[in-house]
Amino acid sequence: MALLKVKFDQKKRVKLAQGLWLMNWLSVLAGIIIFSLGLFLKIELRKRSDVMNNSESHFVPNSLIGVGVLSCVFNSLAGKICYDALDPAKYAKWKPLLKPYLAICVLFNIALFLVALCCFLMRGSLESTLAHGLKNGMKYYRDTDTPGRCFMKKTIDMLQIEFKCCGNNGFRDWFEIQWISNRYLDFSSKEVKDRVKSNVDGRYLVDGVPFSCCNPSSPRPCIQYQLTNNSAHYSYDHQTEELNLWVRGCRDALLSYYSSLMNSMGAAVLLVWLFEVTITIGLRYLHTALESVSNPEDPECESEGWLLEKSVQETWKAFLESLKKLGKSNQVDAQGEDAGQAPEAG
Repeated sequence: MALLKVKFDQKKRVKLAQGLWLMNWLSVLAGIIIFSLGLFLKIELRKRSDVMNNSESHFVPNSLIGVGVLSCVFNSLAGKICYDALDPAKYAKWKPLLKPYLAICVLFNIALFLVALCCFLMRGSLESTLAHGLKNGMKYYRDTDTPGRCFMKKTIDMLQIEFKCCGNNGFRDWFEIQWISNRYLDFSSKEVKDRVKSNVDGRYLVDGVPFSCCNPSSPRPCIQYQLTNNSAHYSYDHQTEELNLWVRGCRDALLSYYSSLMNSMGAAVLLVWLFEVTITIGLRYLHTALESVSNPEDPECESEGWLLEKSVQETWKAFLESLKKLGKSNQVDAQGEDAGQAPEAG
């Protein structure tokens, strides 16, 4: 027994075909939007590629670009099919292709849903990428004379200013690395010598941060050095001076920014997915309604459309049996090839 059977007359078939034609061209526009969103996200990730550890984060924008292009291709083709559906002469050339085309549409809908899920689930991978990338970027902050790294200082400074953040997890991360180049250190100074000698790796570590960590909303001039020494500054307590520096770490700031972008894009892709599923169901009804026309010479006769020719359980059994037959036929072919090779070997 057919699942979700619906009766159609000529008027209903025409309305269904026209509605699907319009929906398919709207889906082409949606595909262009998804492509544009993927391109925008890719550009945004490229901007901060210097502080990202690997290219795994580009999986989401690449997927969005891919499904956007496929959406434009599939829906423009479906629009043409719907336009030709009510002309028997034009529909005849599409008739043998509709069933495999609907199967491809189902696979495309599954892929679209998985891409939407990836937009929501990529936070963990992105967090790890940013954590390692920012840590390495901060290490190269002082290498303004090293080819290939001379831009890192500007990148980190612009990042901290734009996202109002400091360090990887917080401003104390700067205390653990030498971010001042040796070029600007006076090694004849006793203070510099003592600091370098007191460190196992011979690094010049200070309880200070770059200028880009300063919060312009602070009512007092920014304190960058001797941040943990209250006696070094008048009326200062480093535990309560929240306005002096940005408290938020750059990893958290970037993660929040990219997560909000991908969540918005995931919601948009889910809406497009619902639209695509509706179109696929409509195409199935149009296909079966045209197939079941009893008298093709009488366009006004009634017909029946359905979602599945059999029940869900019977359809699933038939699918499994077809897979078994396919497996057996492959085994027979393989045995036949082995039998043909054996006499030649003899």
